[in-house]
Amino acid sequence: MLKKSLLELPAVLLTILFTYASISKLLQYNTFRSQLDQSPFTTGYSGIIAWSIPATELITTALLIFPATRLKGFYLSYGLMLLFTVYIYAILHYSYFIPCSCGGILSRMNWEQHLVFNITFTLLALTGIFTFPFKSKV
Repeated sequence: MLKKSLLELPAVLLTILFTYASISKLLQYNTFRSQLDQSPFTTGYSGIIAWSIPATELITTALLIFPATRLKGFYLSYGLMLLFTVYIYAILHYSYFIPCSCGGILSRMNWEQHLVFNITFTLLALTGIFTFPFKSKV
């Protein structure tokens, strides 16, 4: 029972993260889009990004909830978290301007803390992929 609970933990934590993040972005859509406009890497694409990120996060949440699609959810989680992690790294190391990361609970973190948070959840998604109970068809 404990082993099964531990195997479920990555899916539960990622589901909570993406549910919260997507709803937060949608409820604060104007703020989120404004932040994207301020970013040197997303200027000009803020409209499409402001909708596609929360939509993808909601799709990821749905995939993680159902056991039949959970592995796809882990892969999508890994891709999103890797993308977000690379974005934050680029902001910190290559950007001439560091935009505000205002919004939600995560706004209490500075960019370096957010980078560590994202790396942690990227590794959590990988853990989900590698511990997913594959069933042999032999």
